Amino acid sequence: MDLSRASGILLHPTSLPGRFGIGELGPEAYRFIDFLAESYQQVWQILPLGPTGFGNSPYLSYSALAGNPLLIDLEWLHSEGLLAEEDFGLLPEFGCDRVNYDLVYETKLPLLNQASLNFRAKASPSQREAFEQFCQVHSYWLDDYALFMAIKEAHDGASWHTWDEEIAKRSTTAIAKWQSRLSEEIFRHKYLQFEFYRQWSELKNYANEKGIKIFGDIPIYVAHDSADVWAHPDIFCLDKETGEPALMAGVPPDYFSETGQLWGNPVYNWEQIQKNNFKWWIQRFKATLEYVDIIRIDHFRGFESFWAVPQGEKVAINGEWIEAPGIAFFEILREQLGKLPIVAEDLGEITPEVEALRDRFDFPGMKVLHFAFDSGVDNPFLPFNYTSRNCVIYTGTHDNNTTLGWFNERSPEAQQRVLQYLGCVEPEGINWSLTRLALGS
Repeated sequence: MDLSRASGILLHPTSLPGRFGIGELGPEAYRFIDFLAESYQQVWQILPLGPTGFGNSPYLSYSALAGNPLLIDLEWLHSEGLLAEEDFGLLPEFGCDRVNYDLVYETKLPLLNQASLNFRAKASPSQREAFEQFCQVHSYWLDDYALFMAIKEAHDGASWHTWDEEIAKRSTTAIAKWQSRLSEEIFRHKYLQFEFYRQWSELKNYANEKGIKIFGDIPIYVAHDSADVWAHPDIFCLDKETGEPALMAGVPPDYFSETGQLWGNPVYNWEQIQKNNFKWWIQRFKATLEYVDIIRIDHFRGFESFWAVPQGEKVAINGEWIEAPGIAFFEILREQLGKLPIVAEDLGEITPEVEALRDRFDFPGMKVLHFAFDSGVDNPFLPFNYTSRNCVIYTGTHDNNTTLGWFNERSPEAQQRVLQYLGCVEPEGINWSLTRLALGS
């Protein structure tokens, strides 16, 4: 990847301060970009931006291509006359240390719904034209997503595979019936995606003008209960009768887990995807690159081979490795996009074949300093053991504790090893010492 030496901060927008209990794409996001620029940083890394489902994890989204409406800046909508000050009423008391998603949903969704009604009733001709153009350009995913979300709401949030068979299996008659029945709800979901796109595009343009690149994230797998799986069942390994995953994603047993990890996402039917010339995956990358400048691929090793566990298993022991057409896919992706601004998450049990796939396309890998002190001097995460400059170095990632939390959880002996390596007498400022180690690598 063609990227000069740079540094930045990983901060998901939900963690920004916000009047409505969650970070938004408003003034605080712009202030954070200003802070990055004033601090001579060049990168803002974020997690996936999709609408979150069960557990509110950005890695378990209702769509691989849509944006999270909870990030929409309500003050922006107020400034455009789509919300009035009295709409805000008496806001609840939000905590300042964690996001209370239930309370955020209860507060923001009615306001977003009101903005949608107001937009439909009194949008200007230019606003309507912009909305219609957005819907047309993004129809390849937006139509399915909006219909999926509207039907899901009509079923009280039930997973698509439990719906009536006709709509679960997308019969033409059922699709037409639900489109007619839920036209207002479908419009609302399209409008919210339009607002997210407008606000995020403005924010990204501002960041780029300040010399800040947005570093995004693509989880290799999508949630089973998602518009992607419902709309494209042929590219996933599903039970043809029930719609449930026939083969589930995970990782096999290793040093950290005797039973492995069973994630439950359906794995891909790569044979069918390749027959379609990787169309869905190419659309996914193109759509993501509208939002970000650089993409981290979560679980990159799954493009070389993936662990597949049969339906009905409770743990990941009884799975098998299945080869994936990673080389063919990235060759075609490069033909379509040119240089690929991709970072490979290559942590965990990585084989020479995975490293070869990464290096064939010149993708930087990842190094995490929290992992550097758990073995001897040959630990590959210690900076003096790096064999390539083509990598991204973290103190920790979203999967780790904070550096202070990580250090305080270690035994006294392990803490002393870290301090000795860093040349520190006292643990005070350990977070800055580890940051300096990353910057000096």
